[in-house]
Amino acid sequence: MARAVRTWLTHLDVERGVSPNTLSAYRRDAARYLEHLDREGVTSPAEVTQAHVSGFLSGLRTGAGGHPPLAASSAGRSLVAVRSLHRFLALEGETTDDPAARVAPPAPPSRLPKAIAVDQVERLLEAASLGDGAVPLRDRALLEVLYGTGARISEAVGLDIDDVDTTAGAVRLHGKGGKERIVPLGSYAREAVDAWLVRGRPELAAKGTAGPALFVNLRGRRLSRQSAWAVITTAAERAGISGDVSPHTLRHSFATHLLDGGADVRVVQELLGHASVTTTQIYTMVTVQQLREVYAQTHPRAR
Repeated sequence: MARAVRTWLTHLDVERGVSPNTLSAYRRDAARYLEHLDREGVTSPAEVTQAHVSGFLSGLRTGAGGHPPLAASSAGRSLVAVRSLHRFLALEGETTDDPAARVAPPAPPSRLPKAIAVDQVERLLEAASLGDGAVPLRDRALLEVLYGTGARISEAVGLDIDDVDTTAGAVRLHGKGGKERIVPLGSYAREAVDAWLVRGRPELAAKGTAGPALFVNLRGRRLSRQSAWAVITTAAERAGISGDVSPHTLRHSFATHLLDGGADVRVVQELLGHASVTTTQIYTMVTVQQLREVYAQTHPRAR
């Protein structure tokens, strides 16, 4: 069974080209799945039944093997990995059927993406640029790019200088599965990136081996996801924005504000890099909620 998992992970890495973060998550999920099968006495893919997969999912939710119970969303993600594994084994002829195909993931609670208001975004951007020197220039440029393009944090820190064309006003983002997309870059983001490239980046890049990286840290190396997260957290505290403000908050705000402004959901889908419009449609629930609030506050017969 362990050999089958290694073959599957190699397939994901070499042939499918999944991102390092996704591959790492799948490796962790597979390790826990192997622990479950070992407790069940299963040693080969042909021995796995639907009951084994269902039992694994149940153990994820209740906690098993010394692991704490997982939320529905986390358990569902682990099940996705297991289903991918067994689908691969069936297609490769390692098994005659797919025991995970009919095991449905738990339904996660309906949660709307968190977005902050436009004025809060402006306060956040201003807070990021407080102070003198290269770091405020970098932080402002990073947040302008995140909010101006809806990029994932991994896409933003993965940008190289050549990925950004401030003259044409466009940025090339490298998304999940090696997919690339071109996203417009607004004037505010262009100005912030230009200021960072001219007045900030040379100072920090000279301290290390940043190479082509657009955003670099104090040691002159490519900025990490964790450091970028800290930039946003610090800016939110300075701006007095309560709650959990994360890199994904800016991505949610980007999508929500576009839809509030009348953008077509399929355009937003392309900008976000979603494979399916179904993923994007959750943002329309946010705008419907806003409409309901406005209606309740303004229509004389709303109550």
